[in-house]
Amino acid sequence: MEFKSKDEKRLEQRLEELHKDVSKKQKFEDAVVSLNSLLRDHYASASPSLRKLYYGVVCRVATVLKTRYTSPGFWAAGLALFRLAQSLVSDPAEKAHLLSCISEAQQVVHQESDPPQPSSSPNQGYLFEGHLTVDREPPQPQWLVQSNLMTAALAAGSSSVPGRPESGTDDSNNSESAVNLLQSLIDNLDNVFPPGIMDDVRAAPRVPPASKRVVANLPVITITEEVLKKLGEEAECAICKENLVVNDKMQELPCKHTFHPPCLKPWLDEHNSCPICRHELQTDDHAYESWKEREREAEEDRKGAANAVRGGEYMYV
Repeated sequence: MEFKSKDEKRLEQRLEELHKDVSKKQKFEDAVVSLNSLLRDHYASASPSLRKLYYGVVCRVATVLKTRYTSPGFWAAGLALFRLAQSLVSDPAEKAHLLSCISEAQQVVHQESDPPQPSSSPNQGYLFEGHLTVDREPPQPQWLVQSNLMTAALAAGSSSVPGRPESGTDDSNNSESAVNLLQSLIDNLDNVFPPGIMDDVRAAPRVPPASKRVVANLPVITITEEVLKKLGEEAECAICKENLVVNDKMQELPCKHTFHPPCLKPWLDEHNSCPICRHELQTDDHAYESWKEREREAEEDRKGAANAVRGGEYMYV
């Protein structure tokens, strides 16, 4: 039993490392290969909490592919991982999410296996840093296309501002041009987002109560004179508002806030957070925990995208 506990802890540490590695371009493919091996060899015997960690790392791979990488090689590696994970998981929500990942990966890989036929035009090179290349110019990323459309629309709109000494015909043409550019911008919005990326956007689910196992394992401390002196004479339970006294039994949350156990239990039977600071505890609702994980990943990617824009960078493989 002791060996199994240590082995599970080692697997958890390895999965946490892979969770970070898939976000690094140079380590992505090796990390996915390692994750495939771990899934194949250890998932069937893993505990429920460890299985949830496996699924979280697979979801991270999907998020990274959708928001950062366009290389078909990366998507091919992801496709193999999604297929293996989908064959192992039993939760219906996880299976459905992985099927959508498989579908999107297949589209990307299929596009690469059936590329468009090259043009017969002899002049396919383009200037890059003053040199004429042999290869055709790659397509502009959609964010750049949208930026150019927006710039052109704003320029056309500003040139038709009333009061400028221009003919009525010119004003009409400029206004029409601005409208056409804005319509083109709207029509191309769908191209900015990879197919299916909006499928993961759902309303926040109803917050379930805290996990019964987590609540049962919350530490209980005894208020001593030393502790009471440190807390102050006016220290009280935030729920019942009674002042604390020596020898009071208090249940401590991970955020270090304490409450009388009889006061805290009814609260945690309906909520999963601290009554004071709203620090969340784990729940027994797998769908809610998966949603929280996706939200964390999405927030991390939003911050990364914001940093990339501020730094003038764009990750394009």
